[in-house]
Amino acid sequence: MKAAVVTKDKKVSVEEKQLRPLKHGEALVQTEFCGVCHTDLHVKNADFGDVTGVVLGHEGIGKVIEVAEGVTSLKVGDRVSIAWMFESCGHCEYCTTGRETLCRDVKNAGYTVDGAMAEQVIVTADYAVKVPDNLDPAAASSVTCAGVTTYKAVKESHIRPGQWIGVFGVGGLGNLAVQYAKNVFGAKVVAFDINDEKLAFAKELGADVVVNSLNEDPIAKAKELTDGKGLDATVITAVAKTPFNQAIDVVKAGARVVAVGLPVDKMDLDIPRLVLDGIQVVGSLVGTRQDLQEAFQFAAEGKVVPKVALRKIEEINEIFEEMEQGKITGRMVIDFTK
Repeated sequence: MKAAVVTKDKKVSVEEKQLRPLKHGEALVQTEFCGVCHTDLHVKNADFGDVTGVVLGHEGIGKVIEVAEGVTSLKVGDRVSIAWMFESCGHCEYCTTGRETLCRDVKNAGYTVDGAMAEQVIVTADYAVKVPDNLDPAAASSVTCAGVTTYKAVKESHIRPGQWIGVFGVGGLGNLAVQYAKNVFGAKVVAFDINDEKLAFAKELGADVVVNSLNEDPIAKAKELTDGKGLDATVITAVAKTPFNQAIDVVKAGARVVAVGLPVDKMDLDIPRLVLDGIQVVGSLVGTRQDLQEAFQFAAEGKVVPKVALRKIEEINEIFEEMEQGKITGRMVIDFTK
C-alpha cells in the first residue's frame, strides 16, 4: 500500500508499506480521504521531536474492511475516523473524568503511531468514531481534526449566544471556528487575520466583522464593537506569536482566551492585567470521542461546511510548501478513492 512517510531530511516520501496482522480489538480501515493539517507540518519538520519513519495523517476517514477478535463497537462497512487522539490508556484520572485527550500515555495518529495518510490503516476499534451517513466523507476528514479542535475550543471559551467572540487566524482551523461559533453557539464573531482573501472567506461563512490586523488596530475595533468593554472571548488558531498577544489585548474583564495554534514562541502576558481583570488563558487540545461525535453531527446537519480541495498523495510535499507560504484557504485533502 502507498503511505506518506516522514524522512530524515524533513521531507515526506510516498512509499510502499506492508501492514502487520491485526491484534485483538483492532480493525483494518480502507482509507478514503485524509486532510493535511498544520500539525502534520510540525511533525514533518521535527518541531516536536524526530519521528523519522512514521506515516503521517490524523484527519483520516475510511471504511472498515476487517475486524479482529474482541471488536464489538465496529463492523465491516462502517465509515470511521482516524483522529489525532488514536488511543488513550482508559484508566487514568484524565480518561475517567472525560479528559482523555490529556492522558499521559495517549497515542497520536501520524506522530507516535502510524497515521491515516496511507491507503490502509490499523486502528484501535473503540477509538474510531463512526461518521454519520449523511456527512460527505471528504468534508468529514476536516471535522476529524480541524473541526473537532475548533468546536472544543469554542466550547472551552464559555461563549454564550449573542456575545462577541474573536477568532484569530481564519485558515484551515479558523474558518471552522467561525462556523461553530456562529451557527452552533449563536455568538457574534469577529475574524482577525492579515490575509484579505481569508478574511473575505470568513465573511462569507458568517463572520459579523472581519479585521485585517495589519491595517486596523484590533484593540480599537474590539472596543468600538462593544461600547469600550472588549470581547467576551477569543480563540487563537494562528501559528504566530503576535495574534496570541492581540487575543488577550482585545478581551474584557472576566473573559476567556483559548489557545489552539502551536507557534514555537512564548506569549507575552501582562500579569497584573490577568490578575486584576480576572482573564483566563487556557489551552485546548483537539477533542474527545464524544466531542468528535457532536462535531460530526453538527456538520451532518449543515451547520458547519468545511471547504476542502482534493489532492493526490504524490503532491504532499507541494502541499506543505503551499502551507508554509500561507497560500491555502480551507483544507487540502488527500483523495485515496481514485
